[in-house]
Amino acid sequence: MIGTSRAEYIFIRFCIIGLHYLAPLCLLYCTLVIALYGFKTAITSPVPLVIESIAVAESLFFLFVYLPYRYRLQREAVHPPAPTRDERRELFAHCNANISDPEGYLQKWFLGADLKDIKRENVKEFLLWAFFNRGGPPGDDDEELDEYVDATEKLLGKPIEEGRGTAECLRLTLDRVDMLHRSLVWYCCVGFVDFLTYMKMLYHGFHFHRTKLSRFFTLFPFRPQTLFTKYRSPAKHTTYWHRPHTSKTKLPVVFIHGIGIGLYPYTNFLSELNSAAGLESVDPDEQVGIIAIEIMPVSFRITHSALGRAEMCAEIKQILQEHLLTGQKCVLATHSYGSVITTHLLKEPSTARLIGPVVLIDPVSILLHLPDVAYNFTRRKPKRANEHQLYYFASMDMGVSHTLSRHFFWSENVLWKKDMQGRRVTVSLGGKDLIVNTEAVGRYLSEETKVGNGHANGNGNGNRNGNGRATGVLIDFEGRDDASQSGTTEDETEDETEHEEDIVEEEWKSRPWKGTGVDVLWFKNLDHAQVFDKAATRRRVIDAITTYSQNE
Repeated sequence: MIGTSRAEYIFIRFCIIGLHYLAPLCLLYCTLVIALYGFKTAITSPVPLVIESIAVAESLFFLFVYLPYRYRLQREAVHPPAPTRDERRELFAHCNANISDPEGYLQKWFLGADLKDIKRENVKEFLLWAFFNRGGPPGDDDEELDEYVDATEKLLGKPIEEGRGTAECLRLTLDRVDMLHRSLVWYCCVGFVDFLTYMKMLYHGFHFHRTKLSRFFTLFPFRPQTLFTKYRSPAKHTTYWHRPHTSKTKLPVVFIHGIGIGLYPYTNFLSELNSAAGLESVDPDEQVGIIAIEIMPVSFRITHSALGRAEMCAEIKQILQEHLLTGQKCVLATHSYGSVITTHLLKEPSTARLIGPVVLIDPVSILLHLPDVAYNFTRRKPKRANEHQLYYFASMDMGVSHTLSRHFFWSENVLWKKDMQGRRVTVSLGGKDLIVNTEAVGRYLSEETKVGNGHANGNGNGNRNGNGRATGVLIDFEGRDDASQSGTTEDETEDETEHEEDIVEEEWKSRPWKGTGVDVLWFKNLDHAQVFDKAATRRRVIDAITTYSQNE
């Protein structure tokens, strides 16, 4: 991720304008030439052949690839079955127990609308998507929705007005799939970067495992270099890079990347991890294997749709079983979107047993009920250089946008602390992350989980209403009085409590890494993915991975 300087802003805007408007200009040029001079004259035009070829290719690509593809990607999402009523209640309780700014939470899910424009029916519409996996009228679920709206009022500390306001909520899998055209030149750049990645990974001792040759034309840009590998992936869709594991005392490492151009931004990280894992050692017991899995639908390619949870878990399980010994586990390290796949793997028993310690770098799946990830990635209007980079190159990419808008079901993807119990986990967070609310995530991971009324109160301080006052339990599931279950609200203790919270909040950022339970690595001045930019910051993450590999 680039920075926020004026020079970087000018650079990224120049790149975006050049790449985005190339195809429309080519289409306009071809249209004018044919309209003014005729098709035959256009063929014998004095314009250099290279320019003519680019103009024709870009025009054809726009008309016969992008437009049909864009139309096809607007198909409705196939939502997973809705959770049961008890599961919804538990999920709702987990969510409300971890909201520090209720008004901001609601406003951001409603795209910055004023609270006066968010009325009871608006909130029901949002909750119907969030917890029932559908749109439309409430129907038989209206009573349960009223229960959740009442709890939301308690969270806010004030009533929500009856009726429907003008606010529109963010419903990721029901809203339109927004995307921007990518020129053929851009895809040529992606193909070139893919070739560089291929050469660098080979140089560092990795072997590429391709899918069937019959699937060669299902991915664009094409990957001709992959035709020369003798290694084959056991999975139908998923390719990966592998460095053999020979150690009998250490765990192999599995890495899953995030949204971007594939593995290229991680090649230095993987190279250094490779060296730390014993590449240069002649002792077989020092050789730690590494599997780097490629997720093509979020890698700026035109390819198959993102795999569903069950299918993704099944394919990764096939890969792990191909290389792990019987009873062996691996260290799982993932970045950004890769944390979503981590959630699926940890919740699926057949893959969870193959996974030991976990390292999450810039995870988006923790506290996914907060609006920051969805809003910042898909709805925020870019202003700074890094925001423009994220918006154009990632958010508006056809494959990425379709993945997030039609295959990203937050209730399946969210990762809670209870899902990490019994594991050693390291979470790397950047203080200037433009996607994730890392302050909230770090605070959540660093505090003790409390339980009340049969559900987790994961923020360690109870819920807080609009006045910052503790509210305790929000839904009276068992007929208990809220006041009897709430946290202390005496005026003389509030200042002391808030002071203690501030101390704890700062303490977790500098807490030393222990290698037991959940550890947080806090990089105060880093944006999303910038931990991979410098050797010093990469080293801290690599040290955690190698320690897990050695000491499990």
